[in-house]
Amino acid sequence: MSTSAIHSAEDARRLARRRLPWMVFDYIDGAAGAEAGAARDRAALDALTLRPRILRDVSDRSLSTTLFGKPAQRPFGIAPMGMCNLASPGADLMLARLAARYSVPLGVSTVASTPMEEMIEVAQGNAWFQLYFSGDGAGTFKLAERARDAGYETLVLTVDVPEVGRRPRELRHGFTMPFRIGPRQFLDFALHPRWSLSTLAQGRPQMANFQMAGYSFDRTESRAKANWDTLARLRDMWRGNLVVKGVLDPEDAVALKEAGVDAIQVSSHGARQLDSAPAPISALSDIRKAVGAGYPLFYDSGLRSGEDALKALVTGADFVFFGRIMQFAIAARGEAGLGQLWDVLSDEMSIALAQIGATSVEAAKV
Repeated sequence: MSTSAIHSAEDARRLARRRLPWMVFDYIDGAAGAEAGAARDRAALDALTLRPRILRDVSDRSLSTTLFGKPAQRPFGIAPMGMCNLASPGADLMLARLAARYSVPLGVSTVASTPMEEMIEVAQGNAWFQLYFSGDGAGTFKLAERARDAGYETLVLTVDVPEVGRRPRELRHGFTMPFRIGPRQFLDFALHPRWSLSTLAQGRPQMANFQMAGYSFDRTESRAKANWDTLARLRDMWRGNLVVKGVLDPEDAVALKEAGVDAIQVSSHGARQLDSAPAPISALSDIRKAVGAGYPLFYDSGLRSGEDALKALVTGADFVFFGRIMQFAIAARGEAGLGQLWDVLSDEMSIALAQIGATSVEAAKV
């Protein structure tokens, strides 16, 4: 039992690596270039410390917070991730049920493997739609309109992918989305029969938001035409909350605030875009100073524990998002594994709060 239980995010990753085809594991786990950016992110998080305090009554602790005026049971949610059903059939809906249970946002990717309408229904409204600009933008605005009609109140525009980063681990496996099966992939799948049989039974994951949309999405298509005018058009048509994700520069953050964006998400796309990008946790405090104390600021990239998340929150974030470790937990043990990891992250944060003498995240920031 101990070898298959999840006591940390690293346990989930280790089990997922054993059970997933190499191609799928490296798609989820990989980063840009030589992966120095991913190492830099980890080193920067590890270098941050929390200040222990003693003899304070921390017996009654809470992880609850508010987000855009609504209660959330945790100060962390689920980052948008493409094609989650590659981790395990039904992974998208497992994440949606988790979001509903804890009233936290589930980021629904443009390239999700379950339609956006089903995702927000299962998440009981606790879903944000993540939008990529692509090509000439015509399909992009159609997706935004569709998200609005489906009841999404928050749109997350991801701006750090003008071109898709080169991820050598993906390229070595010939990964495409949706993937094609050649001799190398066939051997890979044959050596991982449990994943292969369950995936075969449920059908190959597809980019579900485009199956009946009347237009297609090319993951590798250039997104370089997006500019500040694009943002202004989107702001005009989207009357709900508009979040811009993928910001690492304080000047950009100030410009986004002035452009009427409701919140900024500091992120390096999990180090999957620019190998030379700074560690987002290192940029967070400068961006907080630039936008001011009251402006909503979110964070993702490189988080592996509840303690990591607490570091980001005390550094300046109002809310944080976990990404690929959620997929690892699902790949490792399905929905039970996801629940296990969520409990681990919650316990890690609660214990860390106690160690620093705080009963809530807000108290930890004082």
